[in-house]
Amino acid sequence: MAKVRAAQPEARIDGVVIQQMVRHGQEVIVGAVRDEQFGPLIMFGAGGVEVEGRRDVAFGLAPLSRAAAETMIDATFAGKQLRGFRGSAPADREAVIDRVLRLAQFISDFPQVAEVEINPLRVMSEGAVAIDVRIRVTSNA
Repeated sequence: MAKVRAAQPEARIDGVVIQQMVRHGQEVIVGAVRDEQFGPLIMFGAGGVEVEGRRDVAFGLAPLSRAAAETMIDATFAGKQLRGFRGSAPADREAVIDRVLRLAQFISDFPQVAEVEINPLRVMSEGAVAIDVRIRVTSNA
């Protein structure tokens, strides 16, 4: 805290969050954006650094049904990898479906949220952990 205050004295620091290092698991991205024409859109795909290189993403309109979330996830290579691929162990697909559905409901319920990005969401054989989350809020709601 002292180093941040020294480097950025004008910064408002309300506290810090410390989380356990998660070194394993498949990295995916789950995001949402509020589009002027279509309303809230949900995104799922390959996460981490792969999101920019692979362009392996699918979109759906929020709120989503479970079937729509599954279809969106399965439309990507990242979704196929969750089931296990070429010797890699399956990851917790149910945890990903849960996060996608919750994010879709979140952006539907809060019109002041313009964007949300969880990248990466690290998916293990059991469970998933959000490693980095960014939320942009507007006052236009």
